[in-house]
Amino acid sequence: MSQKTRKLLRIGAWILFVIYLGLLCYFLFFSEMMGRTYSERSYHYNLMPLKEIKRFIIYRKALGAKAVCFNLLGNIVAFIPYGMLLPLLAHNQRKFYRVVLLSFDFSLLVELVQLVSKVGSFDVDDLILNTIGGAIGYVGFLLANHIRCHKFEQKE
Repeated sequence: MSQKTRKLLRIGAWILFVIYLGLLCYFLFFSEMMGRTYSERSYHYNLMPLKEIKRFIIYRKALGAKAVCFNLLGNIVAFIPYGMLLPLLAHNQRKFYRVVLLSFDFSLLVELVQLVSKVGSFDVDDLILNTIGGAIGYVGFLLANHIRCHKFEQKE
């Protein structure tokens, strides 16, 4: 791959990352559709691992498929781009454990902001699901990179 192509890829990755962060911030802190209003409701938090995940699974019929998907799958899907883009942006982040650790760290930052600002709710299950999403994103990066390398080798 030429230097020019690498540079364009890196610029594209940065643009996608900034767009991703903007959308993530909007949906996590400002979206009325996601229940992010400053109403007079009491603030909830969960410090017990797997408590909310189990609750969503046990009461899936009462809560509805939409709520279950939004909570469980949404938290995973929200961090897949993070796990995919991080190795593109920083070559020293191309190790699985680094991407997983940084996904956890970034998720913890988001949850702490939610705790302090009382928007959304602090939930350790979100940390777990977000970290899984980052790991899945990294696997997606590996697959895409593998395909790109094989396609590039065939052209030469």
